[in-house]
Amino acid sequence: MCGIVGYVGHRDAQSILVEGLKRLEYRGYDSAGLALLRDGGLTVVKTAGRIAALEAKLNWNLPPSYIGIAHTRWATHGAPNEINAHPHQDASGRIALVHNGIIENFDTLKKFLHREGIECLSETDTEVLAQLIGYFYDGDLEKAVRTALNDVQGTYGIAVVCADEPDKIVAARKGSPLIIGIGENENLIASDAAALLAHTSQVIYLADGEIAKITCDGFRTTTLDALPVSKDVEEIEWTLEEIELGGYEHFMLKEIFEQPDAMRDGLRGRLDAGAGTITLGGISKFTRELVHAKRFIMTACGTAFHAGLIGEYFFEDVARVPCETEYASEFRYRNPIIEDQTVVIAVSQSGETVDTLAAVREAKEKGALVLGLVNVVGSTLSRETDAGIYLHVGPEIGVASTKAFIGQVAVLSMLGLFLGRRHHLSQSQANHLMQALDRIPDQMKEVLSLSDQILSVAQQYHHQNNWLYLGRGYNYPVALEGALKIKEISYIHAEGLPAAEMKHGPIALISEGMPVVFIATKGNQYEKILGNIHEVKSRGGHVIAVATEGDHAVRKLCDHIFYVPDCPEPLQPLLTIIPLQLLAYHTAVLRGCNVDKPRNLAKSVTVE
Repeated sequence: MCGIVGYVGHRDAQSILVEGLKRLEYRGYDSAGLALLRDGGLTVVKTAGRIAALEAKLNWNLPPSYIGIAHTRWATHGAPNEINAHPHQDASGRIALVHNGIIENFDTLKKFLHREGIECLSETDTEVLAQLIGYFYDGDLEKAVRTALNDVQGTYGIAVVCADEPDKIVAARKGSPLIIGIGENENLIASDAAALLAHTSQVIYLADGEIAKITCDGFRTTTLDALPVSKDVEEIEWTLEEIELGGYEHFMLKEIFEQPDAMRDGLRGRLDAGAGTITLGGISKFTRELVHAKRFIMTACGTAFHAGLIGEYFFEDVARVPCETEYASEFRYRNPIIEDQTVVIAVSQSGETVDTLAAVREAKEKGALVLGLVNVVGSTLSRETDAGIYLHVGPEIGVASTKAFIGQVAVLSMLGLFLGRRHHLSQSQANHLMQALDRIPDQMKEVLSLSDQILSVAQQYHHQNNWLYLGRGYNYPVALEGALKIKEISYIHAEGLPAAEMKHGPIALISEGMPVVFIATKGNQYEKILGNIHEVKSRGGHVIAVATEGDHAVRKLCDHIFYVPDCPEPLQPLLTIIPLQLLAYHTAVLRGCNVDKPRNLAKSVTVE
C-alpha cells in the first residue's frame, strides 16, 4: 500500500525513480508523482492513474538530476487526483515530501498552520506534514523534520528533499517500513526492497523512531532525540530475476507455478523425513515455553488468517494443544484474555500489516510469548516478535497471495508436528506425516498439470457473479481462501462456508446453474460432504469438486472434478488450494481483470 523511492548519487535520478516505482506497482496505488532537484530548483510532476501516465508527463530532454524522491499513492484522505497525489510541497515550494501512513492529528495541525497564515491546497493529511516542516525550516532540513515529527501523531515513512540543501534526502519512520539501499557513490531509500534490487543488495532497515540523512557518500541514522544509532548492513536474499515475470503472463500465475519449489525451499534444512526430525532454529531458544504452553492464539488478516485457521486445526488435532485463530484487526480492540503460558503466533507475508503488528504489541503488553511467521526478512514483524520462523518462499509480487499461503501452512504444519512429537505423537505417527509432507512438493506439480482443465471449466462459468465454496474440517479454511481468491481478482461475489452450515440459511442462495465449489477429498467427514453435494444438485446448482485421485463415487455427483493426489488429511490443504487458485486466476483473466493489480487492493496494508 503506497510506495516510496528516493535516490541520491551520480546517475540520472528520474530514470531510477521511475524504474523503482514500476517495481512497486504490485503494492496497489491510484496516483503517482516525483520531485527532482535540479539547478537550484525543485521540479514536481504528478498525476492520477498509473505510472505510465506519469512517465508520459515527464520531460526526458532536460539535463539530468542526481537527487529526487517518488511515490505511488493509495488514497486514504482525499480523492485519487493530481492535487492529492504525492509529493507534497511546503508554502515556499522549496521542500517536497512523500509519505506512507496516516497523520492522525492532521486536522489539529492544519488549524495551527491556518492560524499562522499557511493554507493547504489538498485534502490530504500528508500535505500538513510538508507544510509543518516548511514552517520550522531555518536552513537545516534534518532539524526541521525532527521538530515537525515531535508534533505528529500517527504512522509515517517519509522522505524529504529541499532545494536549499540539494545534496541530501532526509527520511524517517514510525510504523511504516523504510529501507536504505547502499551503493557505490550513490544511495537509495525505498519502502520495499523490490525497488532497490536492480542497484544493490546491501541494505539497512530503519526502525521506528529513527531518522536518516542520506547523501551520495553515505548515511547517518539517529533517533528523534538526535542520539546516534549504529545500524548493521544486511543482505537482501532475493534476486532481481525472482521479482520479474520470467515468461509468465502474470506474477500470480508465475507464483502459483513456483509453489513446489517454494515449499521445498521452506522445508529445506528443517524437515528431515528420513531421520524423522524437524529443526526450527528461529524458535530454538523457546522450546521449553512452547512445549509447556497451555494455549496458542493465531492472529492474522486475510489469506494469512485462513492459514492460521488450518494451523488451529493442525495444532488441536495433531499436537493436541488448545488453539484459536483471531482476526488481528479485532484482537486488540476486544481486550483479549491472555493467560500465563499463552503463545501468540502472528502470521503475515509482508511483516508490515498494521493490524497484525498492533495485535503483536497488544499480546506482548499482556505478557504473551509472541512468535512471527513471516516471509520478508528484516520486516517489522520479524523485529518486534520474541522469535519466529521465516517462510523462505521467495518474493511474492501478485497482490493476491498464493505461495506465501502455502509457506504459512507448511511452517504451521512443521511447528504442529514439532509440538506433537513432544506431547503424544509416536515416532512412527510423526514419521508418517513427515514423509507425507516431504512428498507434497512433487504432488503439487501433479496438481499444476490440471491448469488447462481448470481453464476449460472457468470458460463455462466466468460470467456467473455468485459462487459458493464449501468444505469441512481442514478444508473449510480452504473454502474460505478459494472464495477470497476469486473475490480479490475477478470481483465475483463468493462465499466460503463450512459445508454443514449451508442448510442453515445460505442454501437459499442456490439457483439453477449456480457454480458451487466443494472440497470433497477423502477424510473423516467424506460421507457428510457427499450429502451436501446431493443437497446442492437437487436444487439445480452446478458442482465443481476437488476430490482425491481415484474417487469414482464423487465423480458421479459432480458436473466437474479436479483430482489431487492422496495424502493425510491434515496436509490436504497444501494440495486442495491449488485448483482454487488456478480457477480464480483463469476466471479473472477471462473477465478481463487486472490479475496482479486488482482494484482497491494493496499488497501490504500499512494503514488502519
